[in-house]
Formats: sequence, structure tokens, C-alpha cells
Amino acid sequence: MESYDNLVEGISDLRAQGYVEDFNIEETTIACRAGAYQLRPDDFEIDKWFRIEGDDSSAENSSILYAISSEKYGLKGTMVNAYGVYSDSIADDLLAKLNFA
Repeated sequence: MESYDNLVEGISDLRAQGYVEDFNIEETTIACRAGAYQLRPDDFEIDKWFRIEGDDSSAENSSILYAISSEKYGLKGTMVNAYGVYSDSIADDLLAKLNFA
């Protein structure tokens, strides 16, 4: 399995593998293309994920880089989230899918 030293390296490599969309967490979905696509947990798969450590390897400076695909919509993309931090209110089923990492 690949590993990356930083987010730029990870995102660049995943883009080269076809993960070109930029997903963002919404309350009950992940969205891309300025909200044109709203994917519920059943609409996508997390193909890979990577924990990217910050400068001092503390959890506050870490991120999770997700490689996500949706067969339903023919989309592949990435999403970055702070490790273990979900300050926004998101639906339990979306949180469960993202928290497996």
C-alpha cells in the first residue's frame, strides 16, 4: 500500500490515478463540483485512506486523505479531513463510514 509524506504528494499521486474530484463534507453527504453532486454514504466507497502526519506527529497536526469513488455517479476524487476531528454536525451514518480509518 502507498504512503505519503505530505498531503501535496498524496493528492498529486491520487489525481494521477484518476481521483480528480474534490469532495467536501456536508451535513448528510459528501459533495463535489460546487454541490452539483451530493453523495450519501450508500453512494460512494472509500477505496483507500492515508493518515498524513504533521510536523510533530501529534494528532492535532494529522489529516486523513481519502480516495473515494462512486460507481453510481462515475466519480473518483479525494477528500481531506483532520484526523479524528469532526467539528461540524454530520449525520451518524456518514460519520460511521468516515471513521473506520
